[in-house]
Amino acid sequence: IIAALSEDENMKEAFVKGEDIHTATAAKVFRVKPEEVDRAMRSKAKAVNFGIIYGVSAFGLSQNLNISRKEAKEIIDTYFEQYPKLKTYMDNNVIFAQEHGYVKTIMNRRRNLKDINSKNAIVRGHAERNAVNAPIQGSAADIIKIAMINIYKEFKKQQFKSKMLLQVHDELVFDVYQPELEKIKTIVKDKMENAVKLTVPLEVEMNNAENWLLAH
Repeated sequence: IIAALSEDENMKEAFVKGEDIHTATAAKVFRVKPEEVDRAMRSKAKAVNFGIIYGVSAFGLSQNLNISRKEAKEIIDTYFEQYPKLKTYMDNNVIFAQEHGYVKTIMNRRRNLKDINSKNAIVRGHAERNAVNAPIQGSAADIIKIAMINIYKEFKKQQFKSKMLLQVHDELVFDVYQPELEKIKTIVKDKMENAVKLTVPLEVEMNNAENWLLAH
């Protein structure tokens, strides 16, 4: 989602090509070929990829990865050099919030940020991190809710015995009547991957088993 919203070509390219985003990021940050990325490099890149939308600092990254603050800062600085539009997008979100008092998701749901111009640096910093994070997390919520509605309608239309049980973050869990399994898999994949149209593909992985644990 952040690749699509920021329109950063380098990050979008990795998703369009179906590459592992953490390996692709590590290759760019550490300036090596993808096949030269080792587990430690990928782990560091993964921490930045997930941490960046929460406003991870050099101190936070250093604590998380047990590396020096200097190395953490270098990783973050190089990350933004490789994904420059990502930094611009994040900065623009904060500026928009400062001017309007809110940010919004792709479906125009608002997250009000009353403390975005607070004189208290800690309080303001929290609001600034929310200004970056809320459109991304909120848009993810938009997408899966649209998918759920569309899946429910299709199940009802075809009078399936199978049921959608619950949502867990970006995951859906179903109780499937065995003879309907293949039809259900096709519908779920289609409705989830096409809930919205982004400039990067929304790919869905799925599995089936006797229970949720075994399906993982």
